[in-house]
Amino acid sequence: MAPQVVDETTQRLPARRDPGTAAPSAAPAAPARVPTPTAPEPDPGRIDAELLIAASVLLADAALTAKQSGAELTGAMFSWRFGLEALRRPGWALGTAVSCTRALTGSAGLGFGANGGFIGELIRMAGNMTYRRPAKVAMAVDAFALRIKAAAIDHPNLGAPAARRLTDAMVAGNRLEAARAMHALIELLGVTRALTTVSPVIMELMALLGMLDENPVNDDFSWVTLAGGVPTTDPVLGLPSSVLKFLNPGPGRAERTEPDPILAKVLATSRNDIVSYVNDIGALGNHGLVLLRRVECTDGAVRYVLLLPGTSFGLLSNSTPQDLVGALDGLLRTDTTYTRAAKKLLRRAGVPTGSELMIVGHSLGGMTAMNLASDVEVSATYRVTHVIAIGSPIDSKRPADHTTRVISLVNKHDVIPGLDGRGPASPHDIPENWVELAWLDESYDYPLSHAPQAYSDALRGEFTPYRDRVNKLITEYDGEVVGNQPYMLRDK
Repeated sequence: MAPQVVDETTQRLPARRDPGTAAPSAAPAAPARVPTPTAPEPDPGRIDAELLIAASVLLADAALTAKQSGAELTGAMFSWRFGLEALRRPGWALGTAVSCTRALTGSAGLGFGANGGFIGELIRMAGNMTYRRPAKVAMAVDAFALRIKAAAIDHPNLGAPAARRLTDAMVAGNRLEAARAMHALIELLGVTRALTTVSPVIMELMALLGMLDENPVNDDFSWVTLAGGVPTTDPVLGLPSSVLKFLNPGPGRAERTEPDPILAKVLATSRNDIVSYVNDIGALGNHGLVLLRRVECTDGAVRYVLLLPGTSFGLLSNSTPQDLVGALDGLLRTDTTYTRAAKKLLRRAGVPTGSELMIVGHSLGGMTAMNLASDVEVSATYRVTHVIAIGSPIDSKRPADHTTRVISLVNKHDVIPGLDGRGPASPHDIPENWVELAWLDESYDYPLSHAPQAYSDALRGEFTPYRDRVNKLITEYDGEVVGNQPYMLRDK
């Protein structure tokens, strides 16, 4: 497969809407993506994809409006004001109740669309368990289906018969057929290639699972995904993110340590270059080591760089913040063990108040970099000038200081960056002042596509213009490295 350059720095559709806000009456038309000098001219397939996504926006807005309307109508029916008025005008109250019931349950209305409040939620749960599909759900399912079709244009493996069998079954809500289709896809391609094949629409598929099963308590995952937010519950059981607070309770600890010979050799040649930073992170590994760098810059200022690696996949939980529990925690929350340990590192290292700081992280390290930048205490103590996230789902996070430059590097074959709800088929966009550089390269299979080495190779090779662009954005950190201090971070 020939490499393809895709520059994601331009917006294509309306900005991400907070899940709790009302949907607008109509979505604006999607502007055509403006190609950069390094990007190919749009082809008809690309235009079709944008039209599909634009249509999905309209359906999503309609679904969210129907959901809100059902909640407001349910709330009005069972409010104390309505009960009080019913005592005064029972005839009027009976007629109103009948009309509202028809609107909430009739096929020409919201189709069993009650929700919100104690009684409304009981009715909604009853509908879930009896396989009722309200109008809001039907429109939401169609919106997700259009996103999947749009993604298949850029990712043709999604359009292959085996993959299409799986996505069609998920859209239909046929979990037995979906399980059979997934088993057949794994038999055909293997686990790794099957996961990579469906990864562009993994959030859409999980949202469909939550919306169309009988479990009435996991629907929030689906609606937040539809609206463009980051879910705070899991798609299967509906467990809230607060559960992770109890699974990942460590206060965090940072201890100075010495680099081993391999790390010392890598650090000896390191410089202010994005490829060098990625290689440094790869050399740190993912067993708890991070690095604080002190740079005497060419303009005479002393600046600091904090390098944060990603997750260890050996165990669900280990003694460091770089474990799977920590990864889930870092995605859904900002005050995590990794964040607390990194803050203690900065204090223990004696980084002066007011110092300029750049934080570079891969995967969970990128999420933690954004969590640190969003921490008011960190922003009040230091000036976080740059956050560079590599293969990280950070799009729902925002730095506390609006002047912080956020740079996101994304291999579009990588599964992990899409876990924030903004995958290839998502219509929701990042802030205009962020820089996101995304590409398709030869590292197709996950986890190879997620590895620091894959990002380093891409930026050294076909995507050198992206390397140059990032380096231009961080030139103020050019200078002499006068300190490379590794720290071991622990949960406790």
